[in-house]
Amino acid sequence: MENPGEVKGIAARAALWSARHRTLAILGWIAFVIAVTVLSGQFGTVEATGADQGHGDSRKADRIVEAAGFPERPAGEMVIVQNRAGDDRTAAVADVTAGLKKTKDVIDVQKPIVSPDGRSSLVTFAIAGDAEDASERVQPSLDTVARVQAAHPDLYIAQGGDASGDKLIGDKLDQGLNTLGLLSIPVTLGILLVAFGAVVAALLPVLLAIMAVVAAMGLLAFASHLAPTVDTTAHVMLLVGLAVGVDYCLFYIRRERDERRNGADPHRALVIAAQTSGRSIWISGLTVIVAMAGMFLTYDTTFVSFAVGTILVVATAVLGSLTVLPALLSALGDRVDAIKIPGLYRRRSDGRLWNGFLRLVLAKPLISAVLAVGALAVLAAPMLDLKTKAEGIEDLPATAPIVQAYKAVDEAFPSETAPVEVVVEAPSVRTPAFEAAVARLRAEVEASDGRLAGPVETRINPAGTVAVVSFGMADDADLTRLRETIVPAAFGTFTALVTGPAAGEADFHARLDASMPWVFGFVLGLAFLLLLVSFRSVVVAITGVVLNLFSVAAAYGMLVFVFQYGHFESLLDFQAADGIVNWMPLFLFIILFGLSMDYHVFVLSRIREGHDRGLPTKVAVREGIGRTAGVITSAAVVMVAVFALFATLPLASTKQLGIGLAAAVLLDATIIRAVLLPAVMALLGEKNWWLPRWLGWLPQIAHEPPAPVVTDRDDREPELAAV
Repeated sequence: MENPGEVKGIAARAALWSARHRTLAILGWIAFVIAVTVLSGQFGTVEATGADQGHGDSRKADRIVEAAGFPERPAGEMVIVQNRAGDDRTAAVADVTAGLKKTKDVIDVQKPIVSPDGRSSLVTFAIAGDAEDASERVQPSLDTVARVQAAHPDLYIAQGGDASGDKLIGDKLDQGLNTLGLLSIPVTLGILLVAFGAVVAALLPVLLAIMAVVAAMGLLAFASHLAPTVDTTAHVMLLVGLAVGVDYCLFYIRRERDERRNGADPHRALVIAAQTSGRSIWISGLTVIVAMAGMFLTYDTTFVSFAVGTILVVATAVLGSLTVLPALLSALGDRVDAIKIPGLYRRRSDGRLWNGFLRLVLAKPLISAVLAVGALAVLAAPMLDLKTKAEGIEDLPATAPIVQAYKAVDEAFPSETAPVEVVVEAPSVRTPAFEAAVARLRAEVEASDGRLAGPVETRINPAGTVAVVSFGMADDADLTRLRETIVPAAFGTFTALVTGPAAGEADFHARLDASMPWVFGFVLGLAFLLLLVSFRSVVVAITGVVLNLFSVAAAYGMLVFVFQYGHFESLLDFQAADGIVNWMPLFLFIILFGLSMDYHVFVLSRIREGHDRGLPTKVAVREGIGRTAGVITSAAVVMVAVFALFATLPLASTKQLGIGLAAAVLLDATIIRAVLLPAVMALLGEKNWWLPRWLGWLPQIAHEPPAPVVTDRDDREPELAAV
């Protein structure tokens, strides 16, 4: 008998190999995770430095300064003493100065300076030692300032600076991120326990997802030698890895369990799961990787680090789902349902609620589509007011002491909080020509009516080839005039570049604006091509892209509604701002587009299975969505719960990320997948599968389940029966 039963497809081949060599597959996976973790510790991770980040002139200037050999500067701190209820600052300023000079790890206490309005005094100093870990030594100075404030309750006395900022906000953020990472695991496990109703089945996805994240973090250490990483990449990897890793395992296990409950023997159930859900995992993972690769086009160190990290964790999750998971399912058999939870475990779900809802949608597809589009349009409408802004002090909780201190200093002494720096490079800057250039700049500052603020200070490197001229700027809008007019006029033929916080943010914003069309085009174009090849339908590919854009637009609208319009301020503990953090729209688009394709590929694959078996499109849609609704709901609940934890973090940007991701995934799994997708496909009917003749060369990929499995007595490897 001719054996046509050789299983085709990467997912099915991997599953059958793993089932046949399950001990080797399981031990090999464990060895892989341990090996990359241990070797990564020996190999080391390359962290991105200041010279690796930034864009435009500010990056060039920062690299010049870093290479110029300036002495290492300690972390600077400042204490503001301000009239509020009282009016005698003299004694308080004296107490601050005397107290700081006696405080451990405090150096370079400067003479107080007075604000132009005469209401504030500022005392600056530094923390001894390396600026990178100065937050570990700043507490004694904070204690000193707190004692002076207690002794002068009628004045406002507060400390701010890099070290105290890292101490008061950085520590809180790190603690929140660590707590988030720890909470996400039990929250995910709890949802899966409800979804499966069995402990072993719930533990498998969490365990494999965690192992995939650990392995990917080990691989990141090797990749960092090509693309330096930023510290927040690990947190992004945990959440993306947990989301996709759990989803992939959930899809696979549910399909294998469903086939067993439908009467298939263990081998046939595994083959069907591999050729359907396994194939969906492969396509979905590839699509997510393509979306994440779009971040490379930003040419931004942080985005590139995120791209590398998320690609590694998704690829590792796919690898684990297609290899070790089938081996575990083969080894466990029906024991995957072990330790059943009374009241939660159901041998099969009839999906009565979802099927009833789908019958309603498919009975009136046009009305359903109009209502769904209308609801999404209402949610997305605020997007028309979307504005972006650089991250600033207003993105921190208003009650944080460091926020209040910075605002007070920024109002009274704008040159101290975010100074402008002009980096000048020449064969020698110790010349009369350079001194004349600085004098011209100083004259412009003095004549600017407060838009630029002194004092104008100059630092020169030991070689005398690089100078950094710093002063204040009251309004970031003056940056363009400074770069295009004032600095060129003052420094003439000298190489003079403007940097500093305002300049860095402006260059970053310009880089994002320039890269956005390329990123959007790359992600949308390749996603379209992947769907086209996978489903051999132009219509399916177009609708897939458009539906995902709907979820992104709705997420943008929700962000504007909450964070620009100021709804739920007290509940989420943030201050409404005049824009969304500038990197958020691009990052959300990439992450959401990638994650939304998980559901889309999985649902479409099940619909295509029915169509390939000869079912009418409407019946195939009802059957495909009805059978996947439960697992899609469970996967979406996992993602929503994990992403919503971001809203508990102190930064407005992390709150925006959490709310945007959670809202979009929720809308995607409900309005889009349960209403709009079936309604549109029902309206289009057989047109869903339209493919132009000139694209007939695209590979034929079967979506229907394999034929019955037979097992030869002499060879226990499952194979397809001859047809």
